[in-house]
Amino acid sequence: MKKTIDLNCDMGESFGHYKLGNDDEVIQYISSANVACGFHAGDPNIMDHTVKIAKEHGVEVGAHPSLPDLAGFGRRNMDIPRDELMNLIIYQIGALDIFCQKHGVNMTHVKPHGNLNNMADSDEQLAINIVDAILSVRPDLTVFVKPHSQLHKVAERKGLPFKLEIFADRSYHKDFSLVSRREEGAVISDPEFVAERIIRMVTEGKVKAITGEEIEVNGETICVHGDTPTALEMIKIIKRRLEEAGIEVNSPFA
Repeated sequence: MKKTIDLNCDMGESFGHYKLGNDDEVIQYISSANVACGFHAGDPNIMDHTVKIAKEHGVEVGAHPSLPDLAGFGRRNMDIPRDELMNLIIYQIGALDIFCQKHGVNMTHVKPHGNLNNMADSDEQLAINIVDAILSVRPDLTVFVKPHSQLHKVAERKGLPFKLEIFADRSYHKDFSLVSRREEGAVISDPEFVAERIIRMVTEGKVKAITGEEIEVNGETICVHGDTPTALEMIKIIKRRLEEAGIEVNSPFA
């Protein structure tokens, strides 16, 4: 049986007149889209358009909820009470789900954005809040998680479906957490290097940490960030190299 893997991208991250990413081009090469829900980026018109083009290209649609941080693109830490945080996540899932209903699309997954995701690597209570928010409204949704993170452990413990996510364009620490964007070398923008790295992660289950250690990795979905300047070229090369290695890019929900 041919090996398959999901290729996902964060999309719909423009806002009003401000354009970010190449969504109309990128959508042609991926199998899952994580759509911004208005709290770090995105707005109703952009959400509507992103769901529309995802449907046209047979791409799975998931919510990409964030901390309420438009100015910081959801990449700043915030301390938010449990009930408020859960309602923020529920609100964003609901907003995207309505646009999915409009276009006759079944929303399949949730991927927390930015520091909401990063904080849930080590903060068990935050991970519980995220999982409980999803379970309270759409327990059928799958959450994308980093392997070995608290979000991974909590989702598994509480019975929320999950997919293990690996990052093409981000450097890892030896504990498999992502290197902060504030640090040099955190974002990898060379498409050829990224493609080689991904092939090794998928075929050998290994990746080199930023400090040089070899770490084991298991992934079911590959993320390329839509705001990485070389994202479109990167996605094209990754998909081609995967196919050359006999690995098909396909929905994890097929």
